[in-house]
Amino acid sequence: MQTYGIEKHGIVNPKKVERNLTPAVLTEEALATEPSRLMDTGALLVETGAYTGRSPKDRFIVDEAGVSEKIGWGTENKKFPLDKFELIYKKVGEYLSGKNVYLFDGFAGADPKYRVAVRVINEYASENLFMNNMLIRPTEEELKGFKEDYTLIAVPGLKLDPKECGTNSEAAILLCLNKKIILVVGSKYAGEMKKSVFSLMNYLLPQKGVLGMHCSANMALDGSGDTALFFGLSGTGKTTLSADPKRGLIGDDEHGWSDDGIFNIEGGCYAKCIDLSKEHEPEIYGAIRFGALVENVVIDPETRKPDYKDRSLTENTRVSYPIDFIPNKVVPSVGKHPKTVIFLTADAFGVLPPVAKLTKEQAMFYFVSGYTSKVAGTERGITDPVSTFSTCFGAPFMPLPSSEYAKLLGEKIEKHGSSVYLINTGWTGGAYGVGKRMSLPATRAIVTAALDGTLANVEYEVEPFFGLAIPKTCPNVESNILNPKNVWKDKAEYDRLAKKLAHDFAENIKKYNLDAAIVAAGPKA
Repeated sequence: MQTYGIEKHGIVNPKKVERNLTPAVLTEEALATEPSRLMDTGALLVETGAYTGRSPKDRFIVDEAGVSEKIGWGTENKKFPLDKFELIYKKVGEYLSGKNVYLFDGFAGADPKYRVAVRVINEYASENLFMNNMLIRPTEEELKGFKEDYTLIAVPGLKLDPKECGTNSEAAILLCLNKKIILVVGSKYAGEMKKSVFSLMNYLLPQKGVLGMHCSANMALDGSGDTALFFGLSGTGKTTLSADPKRGLIGDDEHGWSDDGIFNIEGGCYAKCIDLSKEHEPEIYGAIRFGALVENVVIDPETRKPDYKDRSLTENTRVSYPIDFIPNKVVPSVGKHPKTVIFLTADAFGVLPPVAKLTKEQAMFYFVSGYTSKVAGTERGITDPVSTFSTCFGAPFMPLPSSEYAKLLGEKIEKHGSSVYLINTGWTGGAYGVGKRMSLPATRAIVTAALDGTLANVEYEVEPFFGLAIPKTCPNVESNILNPKNVWKDKAEYDRLAKKLAHDFAENIKKYNLDAAIVAAGPKA
């Protein structure tokens, strides 16, 4: 039996070792060897048990010489001792010994100049299918000469003893960058594997002058090749606004920006399924077919039809599929330097403008801040929305100090003349509970005007609280709503909440070691 060298990971006498099986065979393997079902569309469905999302408290980076001095340590990037990692690594090898083992050898990075060869070792065929979808599949010739740069081993069935292993729970996600090993232990949520590879790339790429980005990217189909980036946290509309049938999709989540342009890090998409409908998101809806892997969606036991509104297992229902399943994908997944960069936020305070054009320093400020907000809670006395900040729109996946990512962004938008806009898809005319959500047609019109260059050639005014340049006009958008204070009945309340949000920004930015010019570009708290 060919074992492809997995013995070096302490895996001995495996029952069988399968490498780069096709999605069809992996689907058959999963149905035969683990709890799984087929949906009516032919997609493979699994439940991930106790872990239906990422587990941030269980993610660590191993504290090693040559690595530790580069990491931006903190609440997101937590240190883990090398001796405890080696203990768990040994347990992983022992656990997989004598079992079925599934390998997938693929690449992260659509640009061959910056791609990383990743070997994935799984105990479950379904998880191997996930990585078959999410990494870039090698050609037959590439597979013959494949030599991994890094190895990811995922063993959901192994449960750790926190006292013995030094973990916070029975699960652990461990990046050992010197040994070039990533371990995902105790969690069957497949997103842990995807985001571990993304974290790895965000460690490696900046050291080569490449900015790793948690964003969507698309391209004009008019022959110009103009590309655009869309950053935004959950609930801001990133997927909806970047999935434009008039533009080609480069990728929906992870990208690099090099001296040559932008490139997708992945070979597939990992989309939310909650409340999914054919009318609103036809591309995702149509991608849930044979070859896709669906997590935690509830189906009818007889017809196998999904109920995408059912939240009984989790609100974080998911599907992974290769980008080939999207009709308007860009192949290969690379593009020119972005003409337009868009930061999306859903401001529940209702005080940020629907759109603002940012200077380079403002772009760096709002990039590091990674702002959106949550609606006011139901607890007595809590009436204001809650500010939410995520470094570079992807705090859990950014191992280096935030200033390094901000510096790269500033250098690239200046060198390539990219226009940067902050677009608020949140509330207008009042905070959540008083105002209303920005209309999707108005937001789409704003995005169109940003992409086609219209907003670069209109007159602007600067509002006082955030120092943001607001366009006085925008095609197909009522001019009155462009300055948010205009549509508030209670102007004093607008001032109060604008000051509060400005203060939140000012307090958040204090935790970063940024140049004074970037800090000064923020709100005037």
